[in-house]
Amino acid sequence: MQNSLNKERNIVEFASKTTSELKGATVPNELSSQVPKFNMQQDIQKVAQVTPIKTKPVFVIKKDGTSEPFDNSKIIKAVTKSATRALVNLTEGDLKEICNFVDNNIIKMNKEEISIADMHNLVEGALEHLYPQVAASYRNYRNYKQDFVHMLDKVYQESQRIMYIGDKENSNADSTLVSTKRSLIFNELNKELYKKFFLTVDELQAIRDGYIYIHDMSARRDTMNCCLFDVSNVLKGGFEMGNLWYNEPKSLDVAFDVIGDIVMAAASQQYGGFTIPEVDKILAPYAEKTFERQNNKYLCLGLSFEKAREIALDDVKKDFEQGFQGWEYKFNTVASSRGDYPFITVTTGLGTEPYEKMATLAMLKIRMGGQGKKECKKPVLFPKIVFLYDENLHGPGKISEDLFNAGIECSKKAMYPDWLSLTGEGYVAEMYKKYGRVVSPMGCRAFLSPWFERGGMKPADEDDKPIFVGRFNIGAISLHLPMIYAKAKKESKDFYEVLDYYMEIIRQLHIRTYEYLGEMKASVNPLAYCEGGFLGGNLGIHDKIKPLMKYATASFGITALNELQQLHNGKSLVEDGNFAIEVMEYINKKVAEFKEADGYLYALYGTPAENLCGLQVQQFRKKYGVVENVSDRAYVSNSFHCHVSENIGPIEKQDCEKRFWDLLNGGKIQYVKYPLGYNTKAVETLVHRAMDMGFYEGVNLSLSYCDDCGHEELNMDVCPKCGSRNLTKIDRMNGYLSYSRVKGDTRLADHKMKEIADRVSM
Repeated sequence: MQNSLNKERNIVEFASKTTSELKGATVPNELSSQVPKFNMQQDIQKVAQVTPIKTKPVFVIKKDGTSEPFDNSKIIKAVTKSATRALVNLTEGDLKEICNFVDNNIIKMNKEEISIADMHNLVEGALEHLYPQVAASYRNYRNYKQDFVHMLDKVYQESQRIMYIGDKENSNADSTLVSTKRSLIFNELNKELYKKFFLTVDELQAIRDGYIYIHDMSARRDTMNCCLFDVSNVLKGGFEMGNLWYNEPKSLDVAFDVIGDIVMAAASQQYGGFTIPEVDKILAPYAEKTFERQNNKYLCLGLSFEKAREIALDDVKKDFEQGFQGWEYKFNTVASSRGDYPFITVTTGLGTEPYEKMATLAMLKIRMGGQGKKECKKPVLFPKIVFLYDENLHGPGKISEDLFNAGIECSKKAMYPDWLSLTGEGYVAEMYKKYGRVVSPMGCRAFLSPWFERGGMKPADEDDKPIFVGRFNIGAISLHLPMIYAKAKKESKDFYEVLDYYMEIIRQLHIRTYEYLGEMKASVNPLAYCEGGFLGGNLGIHDKIKPLMKYATASFGITALNELQQLHNGKSLVEDGNFAIEVMEYINKKVAEFKEADGYLYALYGTPAENLCGLQVQQFRKKYGVVENVSDRAYVSNSFHCHVSENIGPIEKQDCEKRFWDLLNGGKIQYVKYPLGYNTKAVETLVHRAMDMGFYEGVNLSLSYCDDCGHEELNMDVCPKCGSRNLTKIDRMNGYLSYSRVKGDTRLADHKMKEIADRVSM
């Protein structure tokens, strides 16, 4: 009995193979007598000889409009392939009957030209009469090809839009550039391939309806998402990049150059945020090498010990400033192979040694000074700077209070740095206070779940410590909570039952993504997987990266929490929020259950919807119409944030959003609109308050610069000094900064511009 079942299973597996899979496939023994054995050319010639010759030539009009003479040998090839897939052996008599059927019907049609669609229908009709299973195989293959035609047509339509109109889905991508256009067009193709070959029917339906959103579909088949890249480990002892050996730098200026090359090369092999954690501590050893070299040089020239030291320190300081300026030029002007400017973040501020503090101060000084013509300088967007705040180091009277003060001055001029509390409340602070380990954000807001050095997901003992540097995320998939709630109500179902269904879909997608990416070879990102950029990343180029997947996180995202509360009882998060908290607690519980059952590091993520905030409104309206305070605007709220139009002050907003803070440990940021005017004390007070609350805090202003005369104000649409509209405006996109205007134009989509225009509390 078991042997019989195995044979049946082999038959089914062989029959389910596509044409491409059949090439070179081994035919099971139990099928060898059933598979047709053809000498294709001989069979075609035999049948063609007995097929009636038409009295006048007939031409077949192909899909592209071209024509070619009718040739029944092509029919024989097509039906033979279809029969092979259906495990049917067509005899010469069968082939002759099929050809005669087609020929006779063409003669009856009395046409000189016949469309390819009509030709397919004739062949299918002949097969349906003889072998229905072969007709089904033939039809399925036709549908398969038609799917590809439709897919490529969609890609073509998108390519035309990108080529002649542009694209504003990603504010970091300048779609006016040829290289970016090419990348965007490829992304459209890759996105369609992902949907065609990776997604199940249920998953495809869920994303088309809008109940879930799979972020970065154009890249998910190729690589991983955000990371905390271990630059220090790559540099140590030298490394190989692009088949060339790089020696470890022996000076600060060379270290800046080499790190810049590493970042651009490695960031191009992923998507999402690329973070260099604690950059001040990485650069300090190379600053010391430069000092020793310069100090010895000046001593050899006969300078006194004090003078040699003074000038050598000035040289180091100058190298720091020139190095950070070089990074700002490189990271804001050189696009990656993906066509965008890599989302690079650096964290800093914990170093208390002289060169470490010098690094932080120099970086803040360069950011405050801006880049551009002498009279028209403005701050750049990359790298995003995150200040790591420790009350015991940066508080009043502490050893690094000067760094805090410099950071405040920089924030009020350039919005960056953002501020991450390490000694307040919550998950990130707990990791730092208990283990001395920093959970730096990846990109704008993503955080890694703990992975312990010996115990993995759980500490092996009290001495086991978590490790974060050198780890990464494999992507985010977001729940559209108002859509799910509306579906449950419309279908008279329990909301949590419907929510479970879509969470399970995301869970299965993550599992398959872990497995799929694990089959990749280390050669896809050599700096990460072979040269130590990732934890355990010393693999051979032909090794699979599966061992490194165990510590990667996968994110369950949420959007429009405010609109969910509105849909539930007509109140905003400011007015109520209890149901929203209940839902987030439920999702956290489910994610924890999935994590325990699957052994994967799932995390819950407050999605920073950029283009998505407009798309989700369109999806909701299509299914459930326009609902006041839910889908009546051009955008939905990001993550767990209060609606931007709420007329509340910064303290009230901080208190309101604090309720959700510990429910989204996989990714979160809090920001408020700071008082207009360069009021240092106001900024300082609010940042201190945010740090006490354990926030990852963003200072939100609106910066405007006239590109003609250089005049700057916090917010202007026309330069009051020269009357120019040729302005550059920088606004906070979500957890990151972006240009809302560049020389009068914008890289942001219309719905995002409308959200910015409505901002009161953000």
